Amino acid sequence: MPCKHAKLSKAISMTSDPTQAFFTLHRDLPREGPGEPADIHWAASVAGTPQTAQMADVGCGPGGDIGSLLEIAPRGQVTALDKIAHFVTAARETWQGDGRVTVLKADMAVIRNQYDLIWCAGAVYFLGVTEALTGWRKSLTRNGVIAFSEICWFTDRPSPRARKLWSGYPAMTDAAGIQQRVEAAGYEVLDTRPLSDAAWEAYLTPLEIRIAALRKGADSALQKVLDEAAEEAACWREHRQEFGYLLSVVRPK
Repeated sequence: MPCKHAKLSKAISMTSDPTQAFFTLHRDLPREGPGEPADIHWAASVAGTPQTAQMADVGCGPGGDIGSLLEIAPRGQVTALDKIAHFVTAARETWQGDGRVTVLKADMAVIRNQYDLIWCAGAVYFLGVTEALTGWRKSLTRNGVIAFSEICWFTDRPSPRARKLWSGYPAMTDAAGIQQRVEAAGYEVLDTRPLSDAAWEAYLTPLEIRIAALRKGADSALQKVLDEAAEEAACWREHRQEFGYLLSVVRPK
């Protein structure tokens, strides 16, 4: 599955060379998947997030969303967590000295403490929508909400190229399927919206610049990672009407 940590998960299961190739490509990128500040501001408006909110950024990657979370709750706190040490280090370096931010190396399946907002950008698939929401329920305050983005089909007849791109994620469904998984966890959907083209470009444009910079002199492992990332970008640009990320804001019933 493209985006976020899926390529890394695949690499780790193979050899150290693909793992290193992944980090060579993704080192210092601002994001590990599509997203933009407007997503978080919209989610906060739907959720009614207070300015003093306690927030968790689950699967935070290098911390690209932490600044926007602090914007919606300037007197709040963000606990960002990721189990990939490289991303934890990057986020800590960016936010060291800011007392409003704590960055932890931790498994997203185990969220401690309670939060007014749990934010998960593009990483809920590691657990599954129903499983993640069920497990995180105990980590919500009384009026707490969860906002997450999940890849989904926008058509019931996707092209062969799009199907091939997402063949590694057989659980991929459509918006109605995501809602069913939310309801199966005992939650209600407050609102949804697809991520915009700008959100995709915020991820893909820096990625493509880095791909171009790394092409010359890349070994076979790195070339493979570069080719896969380039295909992801090209496929989205040609078939963006067929798939994308759906941002959902949900709360327990």
